[in-house]
Amino acid sequence: MRLKLIVATLILVATHALHAAIPADWTTPIAPFKISGNLYYVGSRDLAAYLVTTPKGNILINANLETSPAQIRHSVEQLGFQWADTKILLSSQAHYDHAAGAAEVIKETHATHMVMDGDVDVMQSGGATDYDTTLDHFPPSHVDRVLRDGEKVELGGTTVVAHKTAGHTKGTTTWTMQTHDGGVTRNVVIVGGWAWNPAVRLVTANGKTESYPGIERDFDHTFAAMRTYPCDIFLGAHGVYFNMLPKLERMKTEGEKVWIDPQGYKSALAEKEANFRKEVAAEKAGK
Repeated sequence: MRLKLIVATLILVATHALHAAIPADWTTPIAPFKISGNLYYVGSRDLAAYLVTTPKGNILINANLETSPAQIRHSVEQLGFQWADTKILLSSQAHYDHAAGAAEVIKETHATHMVMDGDVDVMQSGGATDYDTTLDHFPPSHVDRVLRDGEKVELGGTTVVAHKTAGHTKGTTTWTMQTHDGGVTRNVVIVGGWAWNPAVRLVTANGKTESYPGIERDFDHTFAAMRTYPCDIFLGAHGVYFNMLPKLERMKTEGEKVWIDPQGYKSALAEKEANFRKEVAAEKAGK
């Protein structure tokens, strides 16, 4: 009996620790809003999810946590759209905070699931095959179409382009598209991820091994590629990437123009690349 009590207590503590580790802003809802044209925000205070609407149905970018689909669905319906009209599901990266809800979204909407090569195995194994073994697993989800760098996802006259910006995961994807508002066309960049988790190592040096072969090269390619993307509207897989909450406050008086931030994109990209160069140098020096 005493052993059972100890085991039960340990399970309770572990479960509490797991939930406590999830930042509140990942699960706290906010009112959905229009960003530009046919692009809408339907995520939480930090875990971003985007709805791209078309006459032939809609594209959802990111299903987020296992508990997120209900919140995302509510946001979609608040905007006046039908959850069942979600025809395509895309993801920024195959980590639990962006992909754990994918299986439920697919179950509810029967959306076609499209994932970048490099992340397919991780998505379909629920994180079990991730190179970073410290991360939480999540419900696996079947992938219907494997995307390659530069491929187009097309629906109802709208095109979303998949860019392989690997490093954070082997198939991290930055999405680009254009919106059209009042005769003005704007270039949108939705950053998939441009950093590394604490357990990850970028180089093999001083008796320590890189987290996966070619990770430094992947990040090099990612930063070089991201410098070439035309950007008017800067977005990302997390709201903190693009200072979403402060911009939301400004939106109350300034309107949708707050999302136009090409300089913010350039500055954030330069900062992340500088951090990467610094980390590589530190690891080579003996970190």
